[in-house]
Amino acid sequence: MKVLSAIGKVPRHFFLDSALYKVAYEDNAVPIGAGQTISQPYTVATQTQLLQVKSGEKVLEIGTGSGYQAAVLCALGAEVYSIERHRSLHEKAKRTLAAMGYHPTLVFGDGFEGLPAQAPFDKIIITCGASEAPPTLLRQLSVGGRMVVPVGSSTHYLDMSAIDRLSETDFRQTKYGKYAFVPMLKGVKN
Repeated sequence: MKVLSAIGKVPRHFFLDSALYKVAYEDNAVPIGAGQTISQPYTVATQTQLLQVKSGEKVLEIGTGSGYQAAVLCALGAEVYSIERHRSLHEKAKRTLAAMGYHPTLVFGDGFEGLPAQAPFDKIIITCGASEAPPTLLRQLSVGGRMVVPVGSSTHYLDMSAIDRLSETDFRQTKYGKYAFVPMLKGVKN
C-alpha cells in the first residue's frame, strides 16, 4: 500500500514533455529523449514493491532517466542517490526534481561503476536491463540489503530479479516474471 500511496503522490506528467501529457497515466512506457523511456507505471510499482524500501534507507538507483523513479523513492522516505549516463536527461531530471521539492543526490556518470565512496547501500534498483547483476554494484550492497534488477540476454524481455545479499560472499536471486527495459550501457553520453 505504501508504494501505491507514493506513486499517487508523484504526478507522472511532470516528467514528460507537454505533448505527451495525454498519455502520462496510461500503463505504457513513454519516450523521454536520448533513446530512453519512462517505465510504465505497473513496472515502476513492481520494482519499487520488490525493493522493499523502508523510510531512511540509503538507496542507489542506476538510470535516473526522467527522475520519476527517484521521486517515488523519495516519497517513500528513502535517502536516494541516482546515476544517469545521459547528460541531457541528468540535467533535466535535476531541474524537474528540484522544482517538485525532491532532493535526491543526482550524479552524471557510468552506472556500472556505482558510487563506491557512498557505499554501502541498503538497496540498489537498476532501471535498465543488464545481462547479469553487475559485480561492482553487488559489492556496494550492504549485507542484508537487496538489489532489484532486470536480468537476461534477451533484447526484449528480461527477468525481474531481486538479489538479497546474505553475507560478504553469498547472494540469493529470485525471479519475478518478464519485463521490457532499455539496455544498461557502459560509459556516459554528453
